[in-house]
Amino acid sequence: MRGNRGATRLPRKRRTGDPMRDYDRLSPEVRAWLASALLPWRPKSAQRAFERALSRTKDKAQAIDELDRMQETLIARDARKVWGENHPSATR
Repeated sequence: MRGNRGATRLPRKRRTGDPMRDYDRLSPEVRAWLASALLPWRPKSAQRAFERALSRTKDKAQAIDELDRMQETLIARDARKVWGENHPSATR
């Protein structure tokens, strides 16, 4: 196992800057979503994804739903490898 990423294909990146300061600068919606996220999102990545989704949907609730779908897609991509064939996300 490699840190908190486990056996996923999530890329490793060097941190630049202060991640706590980045977290403090998040919009309230993204901060609330990130607090319960299943994957170790970087604050800047989550905010960028939210802003992209918000520009498409023009609705904050729908943008958060898109973040959920993005996360589910990332989990489904590695579910079979990490948790095995019987994991609910492994069938996608």
